[in-house]
Amino acid sequence: MGERSEARTVGGAVARGTQGARAPQSSQPANPAPFARPDAEERSPKQERSRITRDSLLSATIEMLAGSGWPVTTVGAVAERAGVSRGAAQHHFPTREDLMIAALEDMVIKRSAQLDETFGTERPDTEPERTRSVVRHISEHFTGDLFKAALQVWTAASADPALRARIVPSEAQLSRHLYDLVATTLRADMSDQRTRRMIRATLDLARGLGLAEVLIDDAARRVGELDAWAEELVTIKRLP
Repeated sequence: MGERSEARTVGGAVARGTQGARAPQSSQPANPAPFARPDAEERSPKQERSRITRDSLLSATIEMLAGSGWPVTTVGAVAERAGVSRGAAQHHFPTREDLMIAALEDMVIKRSAQLDETFGTERPDTEPERTRSVVRHISEHFTGDLFKAALQVWTAASADPALRARIVPSEAQLSRHLYDLVATTLRADMSDQRTRRMIRATLDLARGLGLAEVLIDDAARRVGELDAWAEELVTIKRLP
C-alpha cells in the first residue's frame, strides 16, 4: 500500500496524517493509542500517595481550566481545589508552566483514549447513517470538557512561544491520530486527493463549531449542520 503525507494545521501546529490506499473496514482504531501510559510498576505506599496527589492536582487543573478558564487556574487555586497544601503542589509542579504542561499532556492521553473508545464501537453500515455517526463523534470530541480545557492552554500558548513549543508536538500527534481514525472508519478511498481534503475540512468544521460553543450553547443548530454536512460528504468521498 503506497503512502503519502498530507499536512494539516491544528491550533497553530502542523500535523501529518498518513494516507494510504483504501483503508479496510474495522471496528478497531487505525493505530494503537499513541499516548497510552505504560503499565505502572509496583509502588511503595509513599510512591502511591505521591501518585494520587499528582493525579488529584491534574484533575483539579483540568476541571478549573474547563470551568473557570486560564486566568484563575493558578497553582494555589488548584492545590485548594485538590485538597492538598500549596507546598505539596509545588513539590510536584514548581511553576505554573510545569503544572499546565503536565495537565495538557494528561489531557492528550485522555482525549486519545476517548477517541479510541468512540471509534472502536459499532456503527451503522449503511449511508448516510455511517458517515453521520462519524461526523457526530468528531463533533463530540471538540465540545467535551477535555477539549475546552485544552483550548485554554492553546490560547495562553498563542502569546507564549516557549509554552507553544512545548505543546505543539503532542497536539499535532493527537490530530494525526484523529485523522487516521476518521479515514479508516469512513472506509474512504484515501488515494483521492479531494477525499482527503474533505476529511480535513470535516475536522476543521467540527473544531470551529466546538470553538463557537465555548461562547454559545447552540447544540440543536450544530447537530443539524453536521447532519447536512455528513450527507454532502457521502456524495463526495469515494467508497469501496
